[in-house]
Amino acid sequence: MKCVREEEFPVDQFGSVRCNFSGFLWIMAGRNRVVQLLRRLEAVTCRCPAHSSTFQQAASSVHSTDYAFEMASSNLRYGEGVSREIGMDLQNLGARSVCVMTDRNLSRLPPVEVVLESLEQSGVGFSVYDSVRVEPTDTSFKHAISFAKSESFDAFVAVGGGSVIDTCKAANLYACHPDADFLDFVNAPIGLGKPVSRVLKPLIAVPTTAGTGSETTGVAIFDFEPLKAKTGIASRALRPVLGIVDPKHTLSMPERVAANSGFDVLCHALESYTALPYNQRRPRPLNPLHRPAYQGSNPISDVWSRQALHVVAKYMKRAVRDPDDLEARSNMHLASVFAGIGFGNAGVHLCHGMSYPISGNVKTHSAKGYSVEHPLLPHGLSVILTSPAVFNFTAPICPERHLEAAEILGADTRRVKREDAGPVLANTLRQFLFELQVDDGLGAVGFSKDDIPTLVKGTIPQERVTKLSPRQHTEDDLAQLFEASMKLY
Repeated sequence: MKCVREEEFPVDQFGSVRCNFSGFLWIMAGRNRVVQLLRRLEAVTCRCPAHSSTFQQAASSVHSTDYAFEMASSNLRYGEGVSREIGMDLQNLGARSVCVMTDRNLSRLPPVEVVLESLEQSGVGFSVYDSVRVEPTDTSFKHAISFAKSESFDAFVAVGGGSVIDTCKAANLYACHPDADFLDFVNAPIGLGKPVSRVLKPLIAVPTTAGTGSETTGVAIFDFEPLKAKTGIASRALRPVLGIVDPKHTLSMPERVAANSGFDVLCHALESYTALPYNQRRPRPLNPLHRPAYQGSNPISDVWSRQALHVVAKYMKRAVRDPDDLEARSNMHLASVFAGIGFGNAGVHLCHGMSYPISGNVKTHSAKGYSVEHPLLPHGLSVILTSPAVFNFTAPICPERHLEAAEILGADTRRVKREDAGPVLANTLRQFLFELQVDDGLGAVGFSKDDIPTLVKGTIPQERVTKLSPRQHTEDDLAQLFEASMKLY
């Protein structure tokens, strides 16, 4: 049979294609009808090896679990003073017009000064955008996107915490897709979740906090104001080409910023290590392009997540209590990177999914150590407040991992039974938070039981992460978790 082009076939009003070969009229059903037919055949076909077929496998693969995982991360450079090299990096990339993004507080501090001096010394032209909002919103993202579209930038540099790096990722994305609607790339079901179709401009990230790990990932998180909940954009295309991790930058973090950033590291590590295994995640993608960035726990992410937990256990309290402890703050900066590589591929689950409506519905709480003019519940704090309840809930599914995490964080688990893994990890976390003077639950930051229906409603659209919980959950389960998190101690 000769090969023919699709356009040679006339299509009728039912989506079928009529083809005439050697005088015979054949009706070829449209793709959707073929798939439907194969699924019906699958339901009645014998499944024994003698009668199974590859057609069955093709039709049912969308319902099957995945069988593979991918590892992706930015190139990383670590060391004291490496920020001075950024001008040469951009010169090597051939950049002539660079968009530098930061926030107003950082714009007057050494990390930004060092980066701008490096660009000037290398003769690289740049424009500075210093209006990034701490805990960005769709409105603040759009403002930064407009700036990115205002000039023909050929590279981007983000100097700051996760808010700055995430904002810069979004600005780069939409500047390279000038005709895209804002919701085109936003995660479903809030947005359309379209795959990124173009190569973005090079982005170099210079993190100044030890928390988000955004320098390693292809994720950008923001508050979607219409829903009063966080969502984001997730694509490997968003990953910075280089993350410059200069531990000296963390010395400028106030105590509570160091604490809340560290809590984000802790939850990244715990959630990715206890996430649904990659080979239990559904659906299996029919095209590797559609394999999600968050794939479930896997043997490689496990290594990074465990190592991050060890570093947090050893250095976090020191890093919070003594801002001049360069060893402790340097190691927490590395822990942020380790956890970023781990969760950037494995994903997070309930603590993060539940945190998005918590931070999106903050009323009057103003966190210490943050110079902002709006109510603020820092991301790391909104994540950690539900952690004792969440890990008590998920422990029955993979108790060994929960016990291992508790042991790493200092618990004596030698005589603990598997069925007690949840309470042991929950109590270990409560003690850890108490020693670091964390607010006593959601009630202490302005929420009450009357807010629980709103918080549950805001968690439901976060399926991209909540579906990676090792334990399936209902809306009633979420309500009970929020209630259990109203008071910690």
